[in-house]
Amino acid sequence: MTKFKAGLMFLLIAAPASAAVVESTPNGFAIEQTVSIAAPVEKVYATLIQPALWWNPQHTFSGSAKNLTLDTRAGGCFCETWSGGAVEHSRVVYLVPNATLRLRGVLGPFQGQGVDGALTFSLTSDQGGTKLVLQNILGGFMKGGFGPWPERADAMLADQLGRLTHYVETGAP
Repeated sequence: MTKFKAGLMFLLIAAPASAAVVESTPNGFAIEQTVSIAAPVEKVYATLIQPALWWNPQHTFSGSAKNLTLDTRAGGCFCETWSGGAVEHSRVVYLVPNATLRLRGVLGPFQGQGVDGALTFSLTSDQGGTKLVLQNILGGFMKGGFGPWPERADAMLADQLGRLTHYVETGAP
């Protein structure tokens, strides 16, 4: 099996229960994804706030998720630091442990644009497990327009939720 086919199978198996660009305009977009995780809220939250454990290293500037940190306090940084560089991905603006984590800022290719975003993770108990809802709302000016970016962002976030789910349930991203 080729690496591509193996990666595609992983994405199909690990994809969230629902993932969608729920709104897209010339000035921004909204994504909402929902996943059910077979673990208690406390375990999901404890893993969520340690992105170095589960974040896809392909979606880092350094190429290593081990360089990611999340300071879980108001104003805390979701940052990446490596030899020769550093990046602030976003800031914690709202935090209720085991319930809600909201970050302000933009990821990856959006950082060099005139946009801002809010990324919210909401966790609730659900039949012995956890229902996690991710909302990503992004807007502003994007040179060349948003074009295919809403779908690309949706796919990247679906990958991240799949990795988080897999890590919580198996101990491996």
